[in-house]
Amino acid sequence: MAESRALVIVDVQNDFCEGGSLAVAGGAGVASRLTDFLESHGGEYAAVVTTQDWHIEPGAHFSESPDFIDSWPPHCVAGTRGADFHPDLDVASVDAMFRKGQYAAAYSGFEGHLAQYGDAEGPSDDSQSLDGWLRAHHIDSVDVAGIATDYCVRATALDAARAGYRTRVLSRLTAGIADDLAPTYRDLERAGVSVA
Repeated sequence: MAESRALVIVDVQNDFCEGGSLAVAGGAGVASRLTDFLESHGGEYAAVVTTQDWHIEPGAHFSESPDFIDSWPPHCVAGTRGADFHPDLDVASVDAMFRKGQYAAAYSGFEGHLAQYGDAEGPSDDSQSLDGWLRAHHIDSVDVAGIATDYCVRATALDAARAGYRTRVLSRLTAGIADDLAPTYRDLERAGVSVA
């Protein structure tokens, strides 16, 4: 039986791209490359989903004096322009959107819950999880792309592998915070995630 693969696009949001409050160099380029990739390869996927940071009151995740490890400047506040998808990412072909981190830090898309785009309050914790949605759609493999390679992309890919999905990170379609992403790629590969 052929595998059923989904593309998971992680946190390609204004605040994580150039000009945003927690900008990652190359973020806007990832948005554009993903749009091109969807145009040429979108039909190869059984589903395309996105994740978004969607912070309301995330506690110590936000700090006026962040350590950039566990605490960060305010970013992706629910309902703000910073939380919106970058305009160079075309989400017209996206099948489902998952929001995470309303009241706590959330790095992995697997902490997210299904949301209707434009729902300012965001999803409730009893709405469908990313894992639940993928299983309901008979997905057994995922490709992960987006921002940031060494944080939310890494966490999402590791959780996907732990949940039993054949998992691949599309490194050309990611942007990382660290100058050297080799340790991140080693962590992923040790966990059984392939890096393409």
